[in-house]
Amino acid sequence: MSATDALFPGFESREIETAAGRIFLRTGGSGPPLLLIHGFPQTHAMWHRVAPQLAEHFSLVMPDLRGYGRSSAPPGDAGHMTYSKRAMAEDMIAVMEGLGHSAFRVVGHDRGARVAYRLALDHPARVERLALLDIAPTVTMWDTMDAEKAMKVYHWAFLAQPTPMPETLLQGASAMWLDHTIASWSRDGLDAYDPRAMDDYRAFFAEPARIHACCEDYRAGATVDVEHDRADLAMTKRIFCPVYVLWGTRGIPAAGGPLNQWIRTFAPRAEGKAIDAGHFVAEENPQATLDALLPFLSAA
Repeated sequence: MSATDALFPGFESREIETAAGRIFLRTGGSGPPLLLIHGFPQTHAMWHRVAPQLAEHFSLVMPDLRGYGRSSAPPGDAGHMTYSKRAMAEDMIAVMEGLGHSAFRVVGHDRGARVAYRLALDHPARVERLALLDIAPTVTMWDTMDAEKAMKVYHWAFLAQPTPMPETLLQGASAMWLDHTIASWSRDGLDAYDPRAMDDYRAFFAEPARIHACCEDYRAGATVDVEHDRADLAMTKRIFCPVYVLWGTRGIPAAGGPLNQWIRTFAPRAEGKAIDAGHFVAEENPQATLDALLPFLSAA
């Protein structure tokens, strides 16, 4: 049993082949299907503190996004479509269909939340309820970028620089950079995290192909993902399933009023609340995260 396996006692691990490669995931629990999508710079291990209680109510599916964790890491392409949130959302559909789920609830954090809202926009019949953890819409992030925000989210521009510059720099100090990133986005630094989860994050981020995948994720976020957002706004495409927005009181989105940002863009009926945490709400304050999510996810 690996250290990461020990974080999920009673859960099963498996792999599902998709058009873009292999997706690793864990499943467990019983009830309506619930897809949990992790963010950067993490893996599905980020859900370990909320998964046991969620599994009492739902059949959980916790994948590693393409390029992350133990999933396949295909090389990027010139147009950055390989790591567009549209393409990554297609992986999630393949995973859920492979498990026999045609429609499901979704919770996404960070980059996983960007995949989740793209999934809801592109495939509305699939998503029954959508929870977005500590993000603003991608197009809003870029449109409201100023000097203060740029200093806080410098990684958006750094990771999106042309290959191989950011990859080369990160390969020289991947663990240091990952630790710094997670600590600086957290309320209480690295003290909040299980060492086994941190080891999982460091391990995947030490692999050159996965560092490249993460950079491609952000290159897509600076290009094609914004184009997709703008096109949907122009067509007044919106998310009309129930949407719940959670954000950390000390997270980056908090200063911008994330709930109103979603209401003004893609989710006019969204509800939400703040959690006493930094960016990584599910690990920093799992009980408050569960207290907020369970009533929303359990509603008919």
